[in-house]
Amino acid sequence: MAETSTHHRDDRVVLGTCHHDCPDTCGWQVTVREEASGPVAVSLRGNREHPTSKGELCPKVNRFLDRVYHPQRLLHPLVRTGPKGSRSFRRASWDEALEVIATRWRDIIDTWGGEAILPWSSAGTQGLLQGTSLDRRFFARLGATRPLGSMCGLAAGAGMEATTGSRRGSDPFDVRHARLVLLWGTNTKVTNRHLWPAIEAARSDGATIVVIDPLRTATAQAADWFVQPLPGTDVALMLAMMHVLIRDGLVDREYVDAHTVGFEDLVSHVAEWTPQRASALCGVPATEIETLAQYYGEEPRSFIRSLVGPEHHANGAMFFRTLACLPTLTGAWRHRGGGLARSVGSWSSVDVDESVFDGSHLWPGGVAPRSLQVNHLGRALTHERLDPPIASLVVWNANPAVTAPRAALVRQGLAREDLFTVVSEQFLTDTAAYADVVLPATTQIEHLDVVASWGHLYLGWNEPAIPPRGEAIPNTELWRRLAEAMGFEEPELFSSDAELLHDALSRVDLDTLRRDGFIRLSLPEDLQPYAQGGPDGPGGVVSLRSHRLEAAGLAGLPTFVAPERIADTERPLALMTAKVHTRFLNSSYSPLPGHGDREGEPFVEIDPRDADARGIASGDLVRVHSRHGSLELPALVPDRSQARVRPGVVLVPFGWWRAQHLDGGCANDLTGDTLTDWGGGVGYYDVAVEVERLDP
Repeated sequence: MAETSTHHRDDRVVLGTCHHDCPDTCGWQVTVREEASGPVAVSLRGNREHPTSKGELCPKVNRFLDRVYHPQRLLHPLVRTGPKGSRSFRRASWDEALEVIATRWRDIIDTWGGEAILPWSSAGTQGLLQGTSLDRRFFARLGATRPLGSMCGLAAGAGMEATTGSRRGSDPFDVRHARLVLLWGTNTKVTNRHLWPAIEAARSDGATIVVIDPLRTATAQAADWFVQPLPGTDVALMLAMMHVLIRDGLVDREYVDAHTVGFEDLVSHVAEWTPQRASALCGVPATEIETLAQYYGEEPRSFIRSLVGPEHHANGAMFFRTLACLPTLTGAWRHRGGGLARSVGSWSSVDVDESVFDGSHLWPGGVAPRSLQVNHLGRALTHERLDPPIASLVVWNANPAVTAPRAALVRQGLAREDLFTVVSEQFLTDTAAYADVVLPATTQIEHLDVVASWGHLYLGWNEPAIPPRGEAIPNTELWRRLAEAMGFEEPELFSSDAELLHDALSRVDLDTLRRDGFIRLSLPEDLQPYAQGGPDGPGGVVSLRSHRLEAAGLAGLPTFVAPERIADTERPLALMTAKVHTRFLNSSYSPLPGHGDREGEPFVEIDPRDADARGIASGDLVRVHSRHGSLELPALVPDRSQARVRPGVVLVPFGWWRAQHLDGGCANDLTGDTLTDWGGGVGYYDVAVEVERLDP
């Protein structure tokens, strides 16, 4: 159903919050009309009262009702009838679907135990309830294998914590008070669009905007200065900046002496990291490194903003550990408009207690089940000697056949006839195509939730605007139904959504949150987390040298490690699989009308100099191959002045589904699943590729 701007007198407006894996977490308003068939959502618009999004939604969410009422929306349970991946299903009742699942799971548990069942989810919704809540208790009671790690967020947080002692950073919107802004590895105008007005306001007051990124993004185009290092070499650039800061006396010794440990060790460590040395590694001219460091050291209100992209390297945690040293050396933490902002999700714990969802007391026999790394899903599904094997996979809030690293290996595992797969979804995704049972899930306007942001300091309320369409149900109801089907009786497995929210948000005024649609976390307006040193205030220390890392066998000082791809002599190009679209940053939108079709077709962008060396012209069909897989794509060879990549780097944007690719692959067929240095992340971007022209 397309949205309409015509309003009737009896229409009602329902407040909600966007649930997508995006830092903006926008507030919205759904206009609902009573029709003969029941309530119908006729309009979805931004909530003008929301303090950060202020009534504006992104291009994909502006058309969200097209998703809710799309003719291909899953509205009933399905049971597979054809080969896996063939998309052959028949409609089933909920009773039948639950019986099929419960019967298979009982057989699996009798044969191998609960650890043969693997739950796998991601950030399809970031809601407190529908993201991950009651599922923790259910799978604990089932004795299922526990997912370990994360595709995003953990490595960055671990790196930050290694320096500052906490994962918490500056309020991103304090960039408004900055006089120098470094947007490091973040395409703010596209992936964090509601922060951009605050950056522009700072620029209007005299701030200089610098973008540091391997890609010439839309944000880089709008900056005052663009610095373009080679992928995975940022730490070398940071070490050279520290060298200049120390050499030129741009260190805030009062702050460093009072609040840090390891400064003299760092001085010795970076003495050899001259701009010339770093330049040879990162491809940024030494003079540019000198100037950048001097700009940064001379401006107390220097603000660094970074998001999750840089953590997708094998040295992802070290990136953030090293980055956090920069405002420490200059004392920028002491000034509003200075410091470092990454995800602010960790601040939510001041008011949100997610521990109430834990179910460790429900483990069979009181023993913790085994854990498996979420980024190694393909390995787990194809491991011939895993004991017990993964006999059943449960997927919700995710589409790992496209979004997981080594996606081709994931699909190889999904194709196993002996793997019983259950998927809860809104559409028949590439993952759902391999399922034995598909269960229909509600959209955000059909269920209750509260959404904590990782880009601002507000909680958002989400009131259900319409009843669930068809037989779709919220995730929380799914776990309650499965618990009943399995014959479980523990009352905590059947907690209502209202009870879950009450327990997790006992410190929040829920009446105000529901009435207004948002509420600020219980934090000061002037949030300066390390103005007095470490996270515990006076007496807390910031670790320029980390003895905790050394005790774990890791480098105690910020250390550059060359990307593994450099050793791949057969494939000399670095691959970036970044999000550069505006209409389907979330892959779930890419096949829908008005989204993927307006972004064109998948492609590989290559610098003209690299293209010339390979005899490739724009529009040629080429083969991009890594040691993990290959893709056939049309080449995009822009003019040098318009190129997003530099020589030695190629771009294959992430997000298209397999049907949109010429050969039925996807961008993550090329990526590896090497884990980050620490923190449980994955190095998507540490991939070497070659590009070869295919004969017409």
